[in-house]
Amino acid sequence: MHMWDDWARTARPLNGKGAIVTGAGRGCGRAIARGLAAAGAQVCCAARSERELAETVALIEADGGAAMAFAVDVTDLVAVEAMTETATTAFGGLDLLVLSHGVALAVAPIEGGDPADWRRTIEVNLIGSYHCIRAAVPPMKARGAGKIIVVGSGQGHNGTAATSAYASSKAGTWALTRSVAAELIGFNISVNELLPGNVRTQLYDETFAQTVAMTPDGGEPISAKRSHEWLKAPEDVVPLALFMACQPDVGPTAQSFSLMRRL
Repeated sequence: MHMWDDWARTARPLNGKGAIVTGAGRGCGRAIARGLAAAGAQVCCAARSERELAETVALIEADGGAAMAFAVDVTDLVAVEAMTETATTAFGGLDLLVLSHGVALAVAPIEGGDPADWRRTIEVNLIGSYHCIRAAVPPMKARGAGKIIVVGSGQGHNGTAATSAYASSKAGTWALTRSVAAELIGFNISVNELLPGNVRTQLYDETFAQTVAMTPDGGEPISAKRSHEWLKAPEDVVPLALFMACQPDVGPTAQSFSLMRRL
């Protein structure tokens, strides 16, 4: 257990706060949802799988936290708006939005991948994030403050071979983070990026483990660039998420907070 976990469970700094966490069915999203709930927040756990969401909610409730599940496809704006309204009504307001959803469907050279997978990756990762932020801003403005945490990727700052779809989507969410932060700075709503680095999740196992093993034509193995990387468990990301969620209303915005060990 991390020091931040102990502090969050004791101090409960997020008491009375309402939160939505996307991608909460597993991986980093589930771990962050549990961390926010342990710190006192009421958490709407959002993802596509009802079964995985039920497991997350059960874990939170077993820890004494408060949570609800909402199965949603973030590419569907109407569904995202319904989720946001449901959570805001249930919690009496919305204070936190953590965007931890994501797919990487087109891990392939640019000329060899499926264009439909490339498009879908952009739709889920970037357009889905836009939908969630768009829906969350009005209730946060009504609340007088809020925090939006976008789980990004080092690929969005420095893409590697065969990850053009994922890297482009995450570069887009980083640009979205900074642009929306500039719009909302006068409303005490901060928008920041969390870069977890390599985390041992299903997404990593299915996609990026393959990428790291590649050696592009004429280049060095990608693994050589990550030889010093910290391969984390999802729970290792929670302390940074809690740190960001507990900043003052006039705290940092348009910033990127990183757990990476590489440029």
